[in-house]
Amino acid sequence: MDDASWLAWTATLTVLGAVWTVYAFRNRGVASGLRGAGLAMLPAAAYLTGTLEVFTEIGSSITDWAAHLVFSPKVWVGVAIAGVAALCLFVSGVLRERGRGRAAVSAPKKRRRPQVDGGEEPRAVESGRHSKGEPAIDDDLADIEAILKKRGIN
Repeated sequence: MDDASWLAWTATLTVLGAVWTVYAFRNRGVASGLRGAGLAMLPAAAYLTGTLEVFTEIGSSITDWAAHLVFSPKVWVGVAIAGVAALCLFVSGVLRERGRGRAAVSAPKKRRRPQVDGGEEPRAVESGRHSKGEPAIDDDLADIEAILKKRGIN
C-alpha cells in the first residue's frame, strides 16, 4: 500500500475513535472518555512511527504461514513427527516415575553386612540361615535380625 492509503486508514480510525470518545464522555463518564481518547490516538501514533505497516506485514506473514501449514503435506509430516516425539518423552517420564524401563544390571553389587560384637559377622547371615537353623527368607531380613541381636532384642 502506498502512503496515501495508510494515511486514509489512519484518519478513518482516528475519526471513529474521536466519535466514540465524545459519546463516552457524555454518557459514560470521564474514565471511559479518557480511555476512548487514548484508543483514538493509537492509529495516528502507529502511522507516524511506521508500526502500522509493520503490524500489517506481520499479519500477512502469519496468514501466509497458516495457509502453508494447512495445505502442505510436508508440514503435516513434521507435525506428526513432533507429536510422536512428545508422546515418547511423556511415556518415558511416566515409566521413569514408576521405576520401569531401567537397564538390567549385569552383576549385582555386594552389600556390606553389619558387624556384630567386636567386628564379627553373624553366622546366621554368613550361612544364609537363621540362628535356629531355618533358612533366611531375605538378606535384608537377615541384616535386620543381626542388628536386633546386636541391640539385645530377640
